[in-house]
Amino acid sequence: MIYHVSLSGSDLAAGGKDAPFRTINRAAAVAAPGDTVQVHEGTYREWVDPRNGGLSEDCRITYEAAPGKHPVIKGSEVVTDWEKVAGTVWKKVLPNSFFGDYNPYADVLAGDWIRKPHDDGYDVHTGDIYINGASMFEASSMEDLYKAGVRTEGYSGYSSALPKDILHPEQTVYRWYAQVDDSTTVIWGNFQDKDPNRETVEINVRPCCFFPRQTGLNYITVRGFEMAHAACQWAPPTAEQIGMVGPHWAKGWIIENCDLHDAKCCAISIGKEASTGQNFSYRFGRKSGHRYQAESIFAALNGAGWSKDNIGSHIIRNNMIHNCGQCGIVGHLGGVFSRIEHNHIYNIGRKREFWGHEMAGIKLHAAIDVVIEGNNIHDTNCGTWLDWQAQGTRVTRNLYYKNDRADVMVEVTHGPCTVDNNLLLSDYATVNHAQGTAFVHNVMRGAAFPQPVFERATPYHLPHSTAVKGYMAVYGGDDRLYNNLLFGETEAIAKHSANFSQYYDSFSTSEEYVKQLNGQAYRSLKTYSETPQPVWIAENVYAGHAKPFRAEKDPTTVSKMAVSIEKKGGEWILCLTVPQAVADKICETVTTKRLGTPRITEEPYENPDGSPIDFTKDYFGNTRETIIPGPFAALSAGENRFTVWKD
Repeated sequence: MIYHVSLSGSDLAAGGKDAPFRTINRAAAVAAPGDTVQVHEGTYREWVDPRNGGLSEDCRITYEAAPGKHPVIKGSEVVTDWEKVAGTVWKKVLPNSFFGDYNPYADVLAGDWIRKPHDDGYDVHTGDIYINGASMFEASSMEDLYKAGVRTEGYSGYSSALPKDILHPEQTVYRWYAQVDDSTTVIWGNFQDKDPNRETVEINVRPCCFFPRQTGLNYITVRGFEMAHAACQWAPPTAEQIGMVGPHWAKGWIIENCDLHDAKCCAISIGKEASTGQNFSYRFGRKSGHRYQAESIFAALNGAGWSKDNIGSHIIRNNMIHNCGQCGIVGHLGGVFSRIEHNHIYNIGRKREFWGHEMAGIKLHAAIDVVIEGNNIHDTNCGTWLDWQAQGTRVTRNLYYKNDRADVMVEVTHGPCTVDNNLLLSDYATVNHAQGTAFVHNVMRGAAFPQPVFERATPYHLPHSTAVKGYMAVYGGDDRLYNNLLFGETEAIAKHSANFSQYYDSFSTSEEYVKQLNGQAYRSLKTYSETPQPVWIAENVYAGHAKPFRAEKDPTTVSKMAVSIEKKGGEWILCLTVPQAVADKICETVTTKRLGTPRITEEPYENPDGSPIDFTKDYFGNTRETIIPGPFAALSAGENRFTVWKD
């Protein structure tokens, strides 16, 4: 059955092509496994709440743009008839009934690991206001509301200056402020040079655009929509993670070919539901968030059906995800066995209105057997952040640049995690607070910064499973680094680039590790915790401030290499300049067998289906006839130019 939805339709109609429904929710109430809902041109201001799911990969419920049409789902409403107060400030008084059962201007961003934005600790709300599509800034007070010019204040821990080319190229900042009492919500807007009654002003009133209230609705496809203006709450791994769009603890969703932007926090959530924990550390303070997060894992296993049979296996592909406050894609537990591929993710956390430890282009906890491939991720707080239980995870053939904290961060996990054939072009290429990570055939322009984490023990799993095998702290090491190009370009990152080799110099080779263990008369727990784990490092190329591992096999050190990225039209072009010694370097082939298994998990570096990874394929999928360092099948001495992304 194909149902049709059109702004010219009626929810009392039959839903056919000649008698379409008026709302997507009407179609969502009746769509059954095997059905398709086609949505026609226009802006639909509703929270789509599916009532049913599909039965299998071959018997889905599909929601899609009608052929040649561009439907938009918004969590906002247009507001008109603004009253001028003074100068450039206007106000609008709304009855609280306007918002129904959810008023985002009374809902404060809160939860585990979020921080107040300024020293005075004022609240930031889930609400937001948009003028001609551009997100405004929440003022901290009525006095702040009247400020003019470019926003200069920042939040704790980051640069105080707002990047001027992100949301407001004209460098004019529009502010809003709201007060809510028992009956009304008053919103003031400083629209600077604009008359709000002559422009389009929208206020977000719904937390979601396409997100089922019910859990367990499987096999739904969402295709070809633009979605925007969701007033979604902060989404840490210890709370119900609600996004602008997402499956809400289900299996087998496909989200593709969408333009997703201006979520207050997260555009796509593939995260957990509420029964496994709801901000208990923030609410009660009895234990740290780390302890509650551990408890949520066992609650998911014991009562919420966390297994491959029930949860995960989602596909998120070919989407444009931008201008969101916390994450482009977020998830804890619910994203297992998923693929995230060929998405363009940018301008995440760039408004700098709030800050917390859960912000990234992609931020996943428990990314078991997740493949992140072929994405373009830039201008974020952190490109991809894999936190806790990144086991069987592969990050491959992605373009990263202009990310603040790191391009790829791996934290408190035990491997195997494979990072291969990526372009890591930010000042911090990798932050590796983990063990058992393999870095193979990457370009690393910036610092590579590893670190042990002794104080936070985390679970590890049976191979390709959510079943917990054990629990351990992160001693660091047990890493593999083969055939990478490390640039160590700038003085600003020299300290941590040097720290890359200095850190690994304190670890063992495999031969040294065996010798140290065999030299112990009795192998106690202390023997294993105090003996530096082995690392396997070979045939990398180092330039600038980057230096080889003390026992590295066949490293190449050159005085200078250069790498840069530029955009021309809809293409991103990489310029890579290398000397003859790099172009001529021949490396040993990396294979799943050569990488072995991390000491703790004892799971091979392999594909989610258990097959070996083919490392002979380069960034473009071309076969390496000769194995050379870096992510490309061939290099020439001097300047090499590659088109590495096309819109």
